[in-house]
Amino acid sequence: MSDPTRFILDESDLPKFWYNINADSPVPPTPVLHPGTMEPVTPDFLSVLFPMDLILQEISTERYIEIPEEVREIYKLYRPTPLMRARRLEKALDTPAHIYYKNESVSPAGSHKPNTAIPQAFYNKKAGTKALTTETGAGQWGSALALACSFFGLDLEVYMVKVSYNQKPYRRIFMETYGAQVYASPTDRTNYGRSLLAEHPDSPGSLGIAISEAVEAAATSNGAKKYGIGSVLNHVLLHQTVIGEESLKQMDMANEYPDVVISCIGGGSNFSGIAYPFLRENLKNGKRTRLLAVEPTAAPSLTKGVYAFDYGDTAKMGPIVKMHTLGHDFIPAAIHAGGLRYHGMAPSLCALYDAGHIEAIAVQQKATFEAAIQFAKAEGILPAPESAHAIRATIDEALDARAKGEKRVILFNLSGHGHFDLGAYEAYLSGQLEDYEYPSESVQASLAKLPAVNISA
Repeated sequence: MSDPTRFILDESDLPKFWYNINADSPVPPTPVLHPGTMEPVTPDFLSVLFPMDLILQEISTERYIEIPEEVREIYKLYRPTPLMRARRLEKALDTPAHIYYKNESVSPAGSHKPNTAIPQAFYNKKAGTKALTTETGAGQWGSALALACSFFGLDLEVYMVKVSYNQKPYRRIFMETYGAQVYASPTDRTNYGRSLLAEHPDSPGSLGIAISEAVEAAATSNGAKKYGIGSVLNHVLLHQTVIGEESLKQMDMANEYPDVVISCIGGGSNFSGIAYPFLRENLKNGKRTRLLAVEPTAAPSLTKGVYAFDYGDTAKMGPIVKMHTLGHDFIPAAIHAGGLRYHGMAPSLCALYDAGHIEAIAVQQKATFEAAIQFAKAEGILPAPESAHAIRATIDEALDARAKGEKRVILFNLSGHGHFDLGAYEAYLSGQLEDYEYPSESVQASLAKLPAVNISA
């Protein structure tokens, strides 16, 4: 019998708990500050945006948080997701490395994002919320939340980064099919959007801008709307840990354990989702897996940003958090990996990176598409541009293992498919895709506007 390629868990193996890194992190959490007073936020401030169940998850230090049965039942539409051994890619690379990938592209929305969209919609419905607002970059998060809101009968308005809105019309149509209203951000629907358009009518938008518009729409709705966020905050990251918890079981099925776990990173959700359970094993059980985050050179928050308190959004309406940041009003170049065009990063992840528990590299746009096509030809899956960053790093790790003549077990998170990203692939294939370097001068100008926080953390 040939060696297996697919490692499939039964529905009974679907995790019953999310894992909370706050319980085991060797780095104490930094305070979350009010954008006006710069004092620690209160539940009252957060309750304008989030239902209480999510606020409690945000600040919880419990190691495991039970997944509601209603959420697990919807998870069963696509979870547990497959773990795949990339044997054909290994052969193409002529590497002694063993390459595995967790295939999150099999969800109804085509990415890992429903892992948190479904519980966010559930908890909002439970709290009596009627409508949600949100932002989306590449459209994967907006697609997932549109799907989740349709399951629970919630209205949704999505502020989609304008460059992605124009690049990916089919993402917009997907969201609209599930009942969402989708707007190209910056828009004329919010005070902040109108102010930006007056100054920069041709603004391509950014995740920071779209977040500001979605937050404003919720905060000024007199309680009619709440806000859903697709990354960065702790409750989002812990929902995603179903990825890593399943992966641990599946690597056991394969009788191997990863030397390195790799994922792309923009705000931190899919990286944390696969990496945090393995980090727990490093911290609690003496494992030594390397955890490698891969970001674009156009928005290199971890590798080039400063570790400081900054606003999570461009309009300075959301909380101030300590993170690796390029500056809240920095607008990255219009790369095709729209989900990675964010100026900051998840605070818990930044603290762990600063303490040396996580590694990070930045890769160029054209190199990621080269890797994406090599993966597609070998494994048959066209990856999202975001996921292609992880594939680039995985291929480089496998080639390094070949050069050194060593076996290396590599696990990466295939966070989504690229079926709605064919415009980006067309640009690459026709030679129109550009690389963007770290824009030092514009970043330094943005960093000069960091908030003056008088707190040591």
